[in-house]
Amino acid sequence: MKRAVIFLITVYVSVPIIIYLFPWILGHVVYSHLLKVPFFVDLSRPDKILNHTTNLYLSTEEGVSVGVWHTLPVSQWEHSAGKGSEWYQEALADGRPVIVYLHGNTGTRAIHHRVELVKILSAAGYHVLSFDYRGFGDSSGEPSEAGLTTDALYLYRWAKQHSGGSHVYLWGHSLGTGVATNAALRSQEEGSVVDALILEAPYTSIRKATECHVLAKMFSLLPGVKNLLTETLEKNKLVLASDENLKRLESPLLVLHAEDDNILPYHMGQELYQIALGAQKGRPDAEARVQMVSYRAALGYAHDNIYLDPDLVQLLGDFLKGLET
Repeated sequence: MKRAVIFLITVYVSVPIIIYLFPWILGHVVYSHLLKVPFFVDLSRPDKILNHTTNLYLSTEEGVSVGVWHTLPVSQWEHSAGKGSEWYQEALADGRPVIVYLHGNTGTRAIHHRVELVKILSAAGYHVLSFDYRGFGDSSGEPSEAGLTTDALYLYRWAKQHSGGSHVYLWGHSLGTGVATNAALRSQEEGSVVDALILEAPYTSIRKATECHVLAKMFSLLPGVKNLLTETLEKNKLVLASDENLKRLESPLLVLHAEDDNILPYHMGQELYQIALGAQKGRPDAEARVQMVSYRAALGYAHDNIYLDPDLVQLLGDFLKGLET
């Protein structure tokens, strides 16, 4: 028993030391990109998981290729049989809105809750582009904040270029919410305001999100751990500060957050909503352009299951229609 206790204490104390000596480990934990679940899925064959979907690869910068699934809106389902990627690309200009889906950490675009959301959005009449950032899934390269932002921005521009003037929206979930606000801010700085942002289960900044993580709390009793995490994130050039981005962003914003989110606390979504509302308070339509939908803990949606909301399509449609008035 005594040896077991000594062993556990040794492991407990060793973890912060290992992170200090090998700071890249924390970056790998944040992205968790090496955990390519679900296993044994051929991402180049989305038809095994998603109907009316084609796979393509886009080169977001030299040496980086990202895998993308393009899922058609319901209006195109009956026309898609036997069609290839070229036809799908042309179909983007059919006048239907496009959603670029930026998923969270861990796994690939084939994870169940991601696929289920794509199915719902497709059935509601949206083109959906879901992809794996560099280093995730079947995409090449290694993840970094700058790299993930570049991938997202490239796909947004690509969608805009091929959408025939249709609206293109960024939908980020979890880790992807920070990527979404980064990409939207860069696009805005280049003169193109993103049509709208949907942030599902977001966080204020990656530093604050890391501090809230159950593993960080486990080691919080050790002196200096909080500073160690902050410094290690800086070494990994990880900021992902949606709270700062939203102070400058002009895009309409819809925040979706469950009160029982056990990964990223609900109050973070509230903070982002208030920041965005404050940033756009000078506009007469600020309350239409910045909205938040909260989900009661009793619903059990937690971090990944907001797609289960039977009213999700309606509330999304109402929000987007409200931007046109």
